[in-house]
Amino acid sequence: MPRHRATVLTEVELEFMQIIWSADEDLTPDQIRKSLWDKGRALTDGSVRKMLSILVTKGYLTRRKWGKTYLYRSRVDEKPARKNMVLDLLDRAFGGAAAPMVAALLDSGGIRKGDIEGIKELIAEREKEMGDESE
Repeated sequence: MPRHRATVLTEVELEFMQIIWSADEDLTPDQIRKSLWDKGRALTDGSVRKMLSILVTKGYLTRRKWGKTYLYRSRVDEKPARKNMVLDLLDRAFGGAAAPMVAALLDSGGIRKGDIEGIKELIAEREKEMGDESE
């Protein structure tokens, strides 16, 4: 049976995308490699190019020829990409059930007191939207 090709970002792919999303311009592989180096991730030129190729294949990046190199630009905005990652986690780890996922997050200790208030506000807004949709 053929292996399913993942479209969700891996940890390293996400690092690449965060660099590209934060840039206000197209980036060369060398610029991306330098940014990764500055963040403590030392990759060879070949590894950077391979990862960029994977991100193009997955549909996250576009590239265009510029002299002897390529320029890379995000094809997917950060917010929808994050949503896709969360939905993938929800489906794979929690069988699509949001309550156990939220419980795991709350139990993890990774939530600060201020986060809880923000989450309550988001839930209240969503409940209001859902109430408006049923009318």
